[in-house]
Amino acid sequence: MKPVDIFLAVLVAVIWGLGFVASRLALDELSPSMMTALRFAIAAVPCLFIRKPNVSWPVLIAISLTLFLFQFLAQSYGIAKGVPVGLTSVIVQSQALFTVAFAAIAFRETPTRIQVFGIAIATLGLLMICGTVGFDFSVGAFAVLMISPVSFAIGNLLLRYANRAPMFDVFAWLYLIPPLPLFALALFVDGPQATWHDLTHMTVTGIASMLAIGILTTSFGYWLWGRLLREYTAAQVAPFALLVPFIGAAASAMVFHERFGLLRLGGMLTVVFGIAVMLLSRRTPATTGTA
Repeated sequence: MKPVDIFLAVLVAVIWGLGFVASRLALDELSPSMMTALRFAIAAVPCLFIRKPNVSWPVLIAISLTLFLFQFLAQSYGIAKGVPVGLTSVIVQSQALFTVAFAAIAFRETPTRIQVFGIAIATLGLLMICGTVGFDFSVGAFAVLMISPVSFAIGNLLLRYANRAPMFDVFAWLYLIPPLPLFALALFVDGPQATWHDLTHMTVTGIASMLAIGILTTSFGYWLWGRLLREYTAAQVAPFALLVPFIGAAASAMVFHERFGLLRLGGMLTVVFGIAVMLLSRRTPATTGTA
């Protein structure tokens, strides 16, 4: 990779890692559904100036619901219910092992032995983390959070059906889909009065956090990531995502003074190590089936 592109890949990891901190700040003032709705409403602004890509509406909706709506709504709910930001960033990155597993089922892509070994390591790490659940946050919050990497993985695979369209155009229109159902969910769950109160009483910190999440973390971050994936192989780009949980955990430790016990910290490091084994393996899985 060119030095400038390496810098951009690291920049995306930093933006995404800090995005977890911004989400935590925004959730101090907004409900999970409203925060997620505003996130994509802000990120969808470019679609006003971009023609719809040559991707059918059913495909766009399916990708958007899995890759964005369910993934980020589950993230927001988990953080709002007390799951530490640093732990959340690690759990989300476990999507890599679900992506490989689902690809083997849906597309008959046989994982290599090294990938299977990495999956086993990451799974062990998740089990270690499960052993710490129920103390500082509920089992229910953790269960909802686990929807995020699973949905993320499904969205990754569905995105293959739009791989011929320009990624910036695709993402801009994908952002357009979540806001309306999420606004409706916020009105239903929180009520019109509470929703209006939250929106009209946002502080400067809340507004700045939402702008950072919508513009930098979502629109700009995903555009840069898509650009890198267009110019390089996934094997070259994907390992940079391993920086995200470390940045997220470090930032949350500094901002929110989060501390992790030995079992949870060991589980987090084990998950990241397992993902690293999967992503850094030299061989790629052979595709024996077709989409």
